Amino acid sequence: MDAVNDPSISTVVIMSAAQVGKTEVLNNVIGYHIHHDPAPMLMVMPTLEMAQSWSKDRLSGMLRDTPALRHKVKDPRSRDSGNTTLHKVFNGGHITGCGANSPASLASRPVRVVLCDEVDRYPASAGSEGDPILLAKRRSATFWNRKLILTSTPTVKGASRIEAAFEESDQRYYYVPCGDCGEFQTLVWRNVHWPKDRPAEAVYTCEHCGSVWTDAGRYRAINKGEWRAEDECAGIAGFYLNGLYSPWTVIADAALDFIRAKKLPETLRVWTNTFLAESWEDAGERIDDFAIADRREEYAAQVPAGVVAITAGVDVQDDRLEVEVLGHGRDEESWSIIWRTIYGDPSGSAVWNDLDDLIGEPLTHELGGELHIRATCIDSGGHHTNAVYSFCRPREGKRIFAIKGIGGEGRALAGRPTKNNIGKVRLFPIGVNAAKDLVFARLRIQEPGPGYCHFPVDYDDEFFRQLTAEKCVTKYHKGFPRREYIKTRARNDALDCRVYAMAAFAILNMNINRLADRQTESRAVPADEPVAAMRRKAKRSGNWATGWR
Repeated sequence: MDAVNDPSISTVVIMSAAQVGKTEVLNNVIGYHIHHDPAPMLMVMPTLEMAQSWSKDRLSGMLRDTPALRHKVKDPRSRDSGNTTLHKVFNGGHITGCGANSPASLASRPVRVVLCDEVDRYPASAGSEGDPILLAKRRSATFWNRKLILTSTPTVKGASRIEAAFEESDQRYYYVPCGDCGEFQTLVWRNVHWPKDRPAEAVYTCEHCGSVWTDAGRYRAINKGEWRAEDECAGIAGFYLNGLYSPWTVIADAALDFIRAKKLPETLRVWTNTFLAESWEDAGERIDDFAIADRREEYAAQVPAGVVAITAGVDVQDDRLEVEVLGHGRDEESWSIIWRTIYGDPSGSAVWNDLDDLIGEPLTHELGGELHIRATCIDSGGHHTNAVYSFCRPREGKRIFAIKGIGGEGRALAGRPTKNNIGKVRLFPIGVNAAKDLVFARLRIQEPGPGYCHFPVDYDDEFFRQLTAEKCVTKYHKGFPRREYIKTRARNDALDCRVYAMAAFAILNMNINRLADRQTESRAVPADEPVAAMRRKAKRSGNWATGWR
């Protein structure tokens, strides 16, 4: 906040952990300018919806509860206020909230202060207008005393906006003194230690003298700390802060969170981004299909003992359907159960009848009993879209869903469905990058356990070549890095089917470990509720509001 008021600094960059006060810094900057130095300001959030939430939950509360600001901005409910949720006017200036995904909200008014929150969650381009940060920054070009403030937790190395901005800054780190030897140091995770299998006893140790700090001692050290720049300041001040500096962080809790997160690559990535405030670097660009093929194993039954839920993914081609049936177990360990090609013209009914038979067939479980496929995702984005819609529409009650892959970073594996399509079916958007990141991260796991992928002995080598037929590359779009998956061979059907089967599991949003516990307690397969019984239970009763289940 001092750097914002420094006339020699035009840009302030904050790369930090989650929930350490980034947005509060931006709110304080806004409050200062409303009270002491009125100016036109722009607050850019990743989406327009997030901007509205920030205005209602954070800005409105600050304006209401801060005595110095209470009467500076009129209540939007008053008749002559001229204020809306995303636009507040005060004497000498205004504050406008907007979304990085909305080019219209980034245009028009000139502003002196541009505040950008969570920039690594911004889309690569605001519509077709280009990079949203450049669009917002351009609006301050006419002010000699303009300010640009960028904050975010980092994401992927090489494609992180905040990391790139921090590397161009003077790179300030927060140094704290040891209470015993007095030596200054930054707080780093390698100095957190705990006895084997007892993370609740974790402590922080001084890297100079080895003394053990209690949480209270760490807080006292933080209070006596100071910022030190690694480089000369050329108008850009950069600040780095990880979760160890947070006054709300208990070392034992952080160690427990790390133990939970490191089970799976995707949860470890989130922890690395949001607690360590470090970008995530993938272990490698490509997966060796020969190494994955060597994992083939003999199953004791059609469905192995560890499986508690089954999903399917279907890829539609011009002359066939490709299907993978995938079993899921504790900690999202997976077993591929069926890989099948159904040849025929998808514009006719024969292949769809065969698919209906396949995904409706009960599967024999190693512990006895049978399991049914709980959810199926069928790609509608490339071939025979209307045929996919026609097949899925009457079967949505059986959780057979049409999906469409959406490229780009920052998209959920399975998004909110919409019926805004020609078939009026429930269409789920699938974040292709997120899904493939997840698949490749799981394939890199070497030992059976959380996230590990099992394959049956009867799969041929072609399946594994298709499963590893893409690699992630970083391309530059209008000068900015963007991660994309590209094919390394012609056919990638197995990879697509795996993505769709995992998307189906994400749509189910089930507590897989709870189901696994039930199976362990009973040593039998949790009974699959027949679809007909599910429909009877879901039958509406009462009025339209109370009838939903």
